Amino acid sequence: MMTSKQSIVAALGEQALALPHLVNAALAANDRIKYRLTLLQLARRHADAPDAPLASLRAERLQARIDEGALDELPAACLRTAEGCYRLPGAAQQFAAIELDLKAMLAPLPAAGAAVPAAERAALESRGSLLLPPLRAARDEFSAAELDAISHGERARGDSVHLLVMDLHKVLNRLQHSIATEVLDGASVYALTPDDRALVRAFMRGVNRSSRLRFDHPGLGTTATRSGGRLVLQNDIGTTDAHVLVIHVEPGAVTVTYTDVHLQRLLFLQELLHPHPVEWQDTRLVQDRQMEDGLYHVAIGRYACADPGRLAGFLEFLGSRIVFLIDWNRARKQLRQLVGKQESLRLLRWAAEQELGHMAFLRLGGAQAVFEALDFALQGHSRFGQTLEDLLGAERAARFLEFVLRTAATELLAGRPQNLVLDELRGELMRHLRGSGEGLLDLACEHAALIVEIAAAVRDALAGLARPDGQSLAERLATRCKGWESDADRVVNQVREAAHGAVESNFLCELVERADDVADGLEETAFLATLLRPVNIGPALQVQLAALAGQLCIGAQELVKALETLRTLAPGAPREDLRDFLQAIHRIGRVEHETDELKRRVAVELVREQRDARQLHLVAESAAGLEQAADQLQHAAWLLRDGTLTQLARH
Repeated sequence: MMTSKQSIVAALGEQALALPHLVNAALAANDRIKYRLTLLQLARRHADAPDAPLASLRAERLQARIDEGALDELPAACLRTAEGCYRLPGAAQQFAAIELDLKAMLAPLPAAGAAVPAAERAALESRGSLLLPPLRAARDEFSAAELDAISHGERARGDSVHLLVMDLHKVLNRLQHSIATEVLDGASVYALTPDDRALVRAFMRGVNRSSRLRFDHPGLGTTATRSGGRLVLQNDIGTTDAHVLVIHVEPGAVTVTYTDVHLQRLLFLQELLHPHPVEWQDTRLVQDRQMEDGLYHVAIGRYACADPGRLAGFLEFLGSRIVFLIDWNRARKQLRQLVGKQESLRLLRWAAEQELGHMAFLRLGGAQAVFEALDFALQGHSRFGQTLEDLLGAERAARFLEFVLRTAATELLAGRPQNLVLDELRGELMRHLRGSGEGLLDLACEHAALIVEIAAAVRDALAGLARPDGQSLAERLATRCKGWESDADRVVNQVREAAHGAVESNFLCELVERADDVADGLEETAFLATLLRPVNIGPALQVQLAALAGQLCIGAQELVKALETLRTLAPGAPREDLRDFLQAIHRIGRVEHETDELKRRVAVELVREQRDARQLHLVAESAAGLEQAADQLQHAAWLLRDGTLTQLARH
């Protein structure tokens, strides 16, 4: 509605002078209409399902600057009649308020002049003249069809107040830009107070600081004015209708209203603002069939602070974060092709915190740029469906993608050619791939060293059975073996993460997995040793079991030697290095033959023994487990030999 002064100005024929005030009043009316329509729909849903939880619209009411607290309880009073209608005391007042606010939204049109083409203005005013009479006739009892006719958003069903309000809102936004009296640090502004100007400057410092990260993508246009006794800023973010950011500033508080079709991006903004204590109301889901998915989410956050300096600081920080919402969902989908869901979200947060953003990554080609770098580094041997985490492991993949995001932003902003940036990505990826291979060998050596520890403990436990404290010694060593075996499993998982990154050393992964069977078998024998009683098995069997474990200890030590020697093996390496490597492999083969012989001796001795059958069974199980572990160790050694020789032959 127009104030008296605005009515007088309009009556004098100077409607253009009243236009800024009319637009501000119309935008405020837009907020109130949307709230009241939502209120009526909520009341109807409650009457249809009275036992369902009833949402609160208090935050939306306060945001629309409606002081009628009793409205918070209104939906609960709605009842469904026997005839299928809805009885809501006070509903007629809501329809009447919608009528007045719709008139306020139409009021700027006569004063808009050329800013709104005559045909468009006539069409909007004609729609208003048809939709206003039903609002006047509304009453406390209404049917579902009557409410739907007012609030639906489907153009195929005919016109509605909701559709007209949406169209008028677009026109009002256009008018707001056209009537701005100046551009303040990039924001179109009008009707500001001196204090408002300082706050707008603070917000625009943030916007301008990071806006270059959008490159040539449209968005970030800001409008600011004073409306309803408070400063109002609106940023267009991008081009999506449901992607809206409106900021209201009043003494001691900033209220942020944000709508988005993507709930994840809404949550992402909330996380970006974590450095400041913003209190968010429950996010509300709104249905609107005009939107891409028919739904969008609304969140209202409030930052309260009595210090004007800190309030301005929050506005600056908020302004600097908006650029990271542009094309966010596309960037997330691109990163999801390379890493897991949580890691892709973490990378987007990291890029925002570092003020790098993701638009440069998209300009380079997104995931395709990384795939092309992979194809170059792997010489065309990449596998379909292979992710970056498959190749490098989670940690190295994260570090490489951080490099991609940083390099893309800094180099493209500096004007470097895209081809040069892509070459940098290829070089860095090759460095990471080499690093994966070296790290894989370190892990393989660590795993082999753990096998040595377990084998030595099993040997000592079996050799010490005849001691007075033999049983307690076996139990202590078995506990240690269990811990070492768990460490070995951890190493295996680390190897699997980095396995495909070492393109020419993939055999090391299979080697460690096979060697882990050795660790498992030895740890099982350590457990069996705690059940053996010397008095029931005889000294000969004890000696032979300890000798079996001793052979495993020797074999594991030779595996460590072979892996350490592998560090120095390369085309052109001294012949002695290769000989040392092959001798270690050969000695592991001898260990396997020795364990076969020792197991036969155990079998012969078992036939001779006339002792506790249960204990003899444990001895047989222990001997079989040690012999099988020796077989697995030999298989691991063969994998190491064949893989190493194949690698050397390629160069």
